Formats: sequence, structure tokens, C-alpha cells
Amino acid sequence: MSTVARIELFHVAIPLPETFYPAWIPGFPQRENRFTLIKVTTDDGVEGYSAGTAMGRERAGLGDLLGPYLLGEDATDIGLVQQRLREISYLGWRNYWIEPAFWDIKGKLAGKPVCELLGAQPRTIRCYASTGEVKSAAERIEEVLKRHEEGFDTVKLRVHDADEAADIDQVTRTAAAVGDKVKLGVDANQGWRVTIVSDSPLWDLARAKRFADACADAGLAWIEEPLPMDAYDDLAALSAYSRVAIAGGELHSAGLPELKMMIERRCYHIFQPDAMFAGGIAQVFEVIRLCREHGLKYTPHTWTNGIGLAVNLHLVAASGFADELELEYPLSPPGWTVERRDAILEEPFVHQKGELTVPSRPGLGFTINQGVLGRYGHRFFNMDRKRLMWFSLRHRGLKASIEIDRRRKEKKAAQQAGAKGVAPG
Repeated sequence: MSTVARIELFHVAIPLPETFYPAWIPGFPQRENRFTLIKVTTDDGVEGYSAGTAMGRERAGLGDLLGPYLLGEDATDIGLVQQRLREISYLGWRNYWIEPAFWDIKGKLAGKPVCELLGAQPRTIRCYASTGEVKSAAERIEEVLKRHEEGFDTVKLRVHDADEAADIDQVTRTAAAVGDKVKLGVDANQGWRVTIVSDSPLWDLARAKRFADACADAGLAWIEEPLPMDAYDDLAALSAYSRVAIAGGELHSAGLPELKMMIERRCYHIFQPDAMFAGGIAQVFEVIRLCREHGLKYTPHTWTNGIGLAVNLHLVAASGFADELELEYPLSPPGWTVERRDAILEEPFVHQKGELTVPSRPGLGFTINQGVLGRYGHRFFNMDRKRLMWFSLRHRGLKASIEIDRRRKEKKAAQQAGAKGVAPG
């Protein structure tokens, strides 16, 4: 058994070449690609990585939970990792972005890429260029044509205007100008409204229906997140009404139980759970199975960083939907570039005429750029078994620490004995 011997956490903030104004946070001038990086090392020296997007240092205390919950556990037992992350969530911490690090370890130990652990082989995946900022119709047409020149035959637009007519104008004019060359989708970013900097439009079912009609008439392929993520009744009604595919489900941090309910209610035609938010690889893989069972489709949200893109790339390869739908490829220069999106990786995921090849190396298939980590990252947590012992003594005292250790050893012995089919001695 390969057990968790060390957990390290890093704050990472990689400067962007130009200020980026994300459509989903109106008025916010984003100047860095920020995320929390986790490095898990086993007792036999295997390392697993994952990363969760961050606004800043909001996860500063996370390690004090992860250390006691995960150190000493079987690093390849994904079910156990899922259970520990669920236990942590009871305290308000939903951090399923951590789980892929254990798939990374599991794949490395098996000598297989994660997609192969899921039953598929590495393959080439067709991608769509995912824009990130709100623009005028003229600016958008120019941008779409540029992406087309680079090899993309599908592009996703962004609408997020208080004026309904402005949103409709952008999609209809863009479709009229480039629709014979490029397949278009559009993201309304209504799933999770953010008003911390500037006010943000809030769509209702009537507006979403009018927009769906306009998109259908313009020939768009899908509409993403046109209503709040928990407006289940309205989403189901819109999906039943729309002549254009309705997509969403990216950030449902409750994971599988919520997404299962939404699949059964047919809230979307295309489900887009991002494994970094919506339950990790294991839960999203079950969502994929449910989509197939209910005649729905799947392709994930990937707008995080190079690690998040890698995780979802493996899932798409194993999904059975890779030949039906393109994978999101975040690209919105001059602010959001591939080089800064994937700067933490030795080899960025650079598309080749709109295509990506799933890494064939064991695990998630990437290597961390230690120079970039050293320059833009700050390790804020480092715990091994010895540090865990001192942590327990300092916070719980000697008596409680001994009692906890005794009970955990008894539990593990009972589990091991049960696995062997004998009664514990």
C-alpha cells in the first residue's frame, strides 16, 4: 500500500501579460492567474499534483484540515479520498480540486495515464476556442476570425450586458458575419452571478427564452449558463422549450447528488461539470455515465489553469463524447494567453489547429515547472507524519493525541483484518 507521507500547499500568482476583464465578474481587472497548488508525496516517493483556482490566500488554513484527514491514508484509494473530502466539506470546505492529485499518483504507480485507468487510450481531442471577455459585435467578429485562422472551427462567445438588445445584436451580427465558416456557441454566465465590483444582469426565464429564440434563428449551436445554476424548474422549462441546446453545470460543488437530480429533470441538454469544482474525477465520471443513460451529452468547463485543463482532458478522452462535442480551450489574448494559463507546466497545452492530444505519460501526464513555482509560488503548508504528531500535541494535548492515535490504529487494523477475512486479534 502506498500511503500519504507529505502534503504541501502553495499560493501561486502568475502575472498576466495584459489586464484581463472576465465576463463573469463585470468590472474586475484581473492581472494574475491565481490558484492553490497541492503536492502529495507518498511513502515510496511518488508525487501527485492538482490545483484549485483562487482569488487570493483564502485557503490559508486548509492544511490544518488536510494533514490530519489524509496523512497515512492509502493514496490510491479514491473512494477513501472522496470520503475524506466529503468530511472536510461538512466544515464548509468543498475542495474536490484536491482529488485529481490522487489519480495522478494512482496512474504513476500503475504506469498508466489517467484516461487509461478510466478505460480509454490517449487520443486527439477537437477543441473550441473559449473567449473570456465581453466585446462589441465588431470586435467579436474580428476575434472569431482570428481564432478561425489559427485552426479553430468552433468558438464560444460571451454576452453579459444589462441591455438585452446588445446581447442579441452581438450573437446575430457575429453569426451573420462568420457563421458559414465557424460553429458558434455562447455563454451568458448567468449560472453564478457576481456583483462585487460592478452590477451584473440577472436573467429570468422570459429573457432566456427570447435569447434562445434569437440564437436559434441565428444558427448558434448551444447556449451556456442562461439562468442561475439552482433555478432547476426554470432550467428544465427552458431546455424543453429551446430550439438550441442548453448547456451548464460547471461549478456545482455539491457534485454528483445535485447533478444526478438535474440530469433526471433534464435541466440541460449538455452537462459541463468541471472536475476541479463538481466532485473530482470519480464523481464526474459517474455524471458522464448518467448522461449517456439519459440520452444527454457531456463536455466540461475547463477555465481554470493548465492543471485543470489536463484533468478534464483525460475525462473527455474516456467519456465517449469526444467525437460528438468539442472541449473548451480557454484563450482570450492579450490578457489570457496559453503561456500564462499553463505557466506552471513544463509543457503548456498548445493546440495544433484546434486539437489537443491527451498525454500518454503515467498519471495526469504533466510536469511542474519548478522554476515558475519558485518564482511565483509560496509554500504556506508542509506537513508529514512527524509534523502531524507535533501539530496534534500542540492543539489537542498529549492525552487526546494518544487516544486518537490508538483509535485510528484499531480502525486500520480492523479494516486490514476484514480485508483478509479474519477477526482482529
